[in-house]
Amino acid sequence: MNRSKQKIKLLSSFVFRTIFKCGALFCWMFSSLSFATEYQVDSTHSTIGFEIGHMMISKVRGNFRDFEVKFDFDSKNPEKSTVSALIKTQSVNTESQKRDAHLTGDDFFAVKKHPTMMFVSTKITHSEGKHYKMTGDFTLLGVKKPVTFDVEFLGEMNDPWGGHRAGFLAKAKINRKDFGMVWNQEIDKKGLLVGEEVDITVNAETLEVAHKEDSSSLKK
Repeated sequence: MNRSKQKIKLLSSFVFRTIFKCGALFCWMFSSLSFATEYQVDSTHSTIGFEIGHMMISKVRGNFRDFEVKFDFDSKNPEKSTVSALIKTQSVNTESQKRDAHLTGDDFFAVKKHPTMMFVSTKITHSEGKHYKMTGDFTLLGVKKPVTFDVEFLGEMNDPWGGHRAGFLAKAKINRKDFGMVWNQEIDKKGLLVGEEVDITVNAETLEVAHKEDSSSLKK
């Protein structure tokens, strides 16, 4: 009888230790997990801009006024984040109505046939510090090609309206001819009117989706 009680006690002790270890392991695994949170870009405090050569002696800058960017951001593991952007090409703005009219026509963005351009991330890798490489599919004029952005994570904080925000700076360079945007004009028998390489700069102030409506008063 004593042996049976001793066996039961030993078995109970073993089961208890096993359950305790499993529970501790589960807690450790759960606490080490990180989860992505959905954010949207606050367009009032963000810009999608570009810069292109003009007459081989200067640069023209512009931006797009109508865009929507969504992404799932994991601050503990940014490599697991995902980004998608939709930009209305009709909203191109270079502070010149005549030039903008040309840009929206068939020589450039052909907005009637291609009203939007898109970017969807496929891979994000860590470079150093708060710097990352973000590669994705960029679609312009119906042509889809991979483009890589250099991204800097500028930080995150709570705003005065109960929302949570994060900031990013992203830069990339593309050749417009790769997407079928080939119009140009020869000048002075020495060069071309419009450059081929385009520098893209994105300044993004993002807002956690759960607090989007609560922080609407910030859009001033």
